[in-house]
Amino acid sequence: SVKIFPTLKNYKTEYLPKDILSGIIMAAVSIPISMGYAQIAGVPAVYGLYGSVLPILLFAMLSTSKQFIFGVDAAPAAIVGAALATLGVTAESAQALQYVPLIALFTGLWLLLFYLLHADKIVDFISTPVMGGFISGIAVTIIMMQIPKLMGSSAGTGEFIELAEHIFQAITKINWLSFGMGIGALVILIVSKKLIPKFPMAICVMAAGAVMSSFIDMDEYGIVCLSEVSTGLPSFIVPQVDGRMLPDILTVSLSVAVVIMAETLLAENNFAQKNRYKIDDNQELLAFGAANLAAAFMGCCPINGSVSRTTMNEQYGGRTQLTGITAGVVMIVILLCGTGFIGYLPVPVLTAIVISALYSAMEFDLAARLWKVSKVEFYIFCGAQLFSSRLL
Repeated sequence: SVKIFPTLKNYKTEYLPKDILSGIIMAAVSIPISMGYAQIAGVPAVYGLYGSVLPILLFAMLSTSKQFIFGVDAAPAAIVGAALATLGVTAESAQALQYVPLIALFTGLWLLLFYLLHADKIVDFISTPVMGGFISGIAVTIIMMQIPKLMGSSAGTGEFIELAEHIFQAITKINWLSFGMGIGALVILIVSKKLIPKFPMAICVMAAGAVMSSFIDMDEYGIVCLSEVSTGLPSFIVPQVDGRMLPDILTVSLSVAVVIMAETLLAENNFAQKNRYKIDDNQELLAFGAANLAAAFMGCCPINGSVSRTTMNEQYGGRTQLTGITAGVVMIVILLCGTGFIGYLPVPVLTAIVISALYSAMEFDLAARLWKVSKVEFYIFCGAQLFSSRLL
C-alpha cells in the first residue's frame, strides 16, 4: 500500500526549527544549481526553479527517506543536454522546449513501470564502479561543454574532439573579463568547499554577481547575463509527442530513468544506514516517477536525488521531508515575488557554480580507493567513464 507523508508520521515538534531552517537553505542553494542544470538540459534557466516546486512537493509527500533532497541535478540534465546535441536540437529553442519535457514525461512513465514491476531489486546488480564511472564520465563531458561559457562563448556540443575544438575556438576570441569573473568564482567555490564545507558559498557568489551587475553595465564589457524572467508560477503544459523523435526519446528517457533509479536508491540507502532508519525502495520509485511526471507538466527536464544537497541537509539537521515541503513553499514565494534578480546574473558566474557542482559529482575518492583495493574494479570504473563520455 502507498504511504502518504510517511516521514511525518509521529512527528516531533523538536524537529520543526531545524527542518524549516534546512528547507529555507535548500531552496536558496537550489536557485543557482537548478538554474545552471536546467541550461545544461537545454531549457531556459528559470525552468530549474519551476522544477523545484511541484516535483519537490510530490517527492516529499511520497518518499520514505527522511533526509533525501530531490531536484534538478547533474546526471539527468547532462544526459538530456547531450542527447539534444546528438539529435541536432538547439538548446533553449522551441524544439528543445518540446522535447525536454517529453523526455521527462517518459522518464516518469518508465519509473512508474519499474515501481509496478518491483524493479528496485535491479539496483543490487549495478556495481559501484560502473555507476561511479558512468557519472564521472558524464561530469567530464559537461564540464568541457561549459568551459567556453566562462570565456564569453556559447556552450560546446558533440563528442570529445568537437568539444576540444570548441574550447580552442573560444580561447582565440576570449573575453578576459568574463573569464576572470568565472575563474575567480570557481576558485572561491572550490576552496570554500574544502575549508568551510557547511557554508553555502554558491548563494554568496550568485548574490555577488547580481550586485556587481546592478552597478556595472555588463553589456559594455561583453559579459553575458541571463534573460530577465517575469514573476509568476509556471504554466501547466501537456508535452506534445512527435512520432519521428519517439524512438530516440524512449531510448534517452530509459537511460535517464535507470540512472535516477540506481544513483538515487543507492545514495538513499547509504544515508538511511548511516542515520539508522529504513526506506521502502519500491515506494521510492513511485516518488521518483510522480516527481518526474510533475516536472514534465511544468516544462522542466527530468529530476533526480541530489547527494550534495542531501549532505547539506544532514549538516543543518533536517530530520524529515518537512524540509522538502519548506523548500518547495519558499521556491513558490521566490517565483511570485523575487525573480527580478535573474536578469542580473552573469553567465560566467552561474557557469562556475555549475562546474563546481559537477566537479563535486566526480568520483575521485572512489577511483583512488578502487586503485588501492582492486585494480580490476578500477579498470571497470575507467571503462564506464570512457564509455559514458563516448556515449554522450
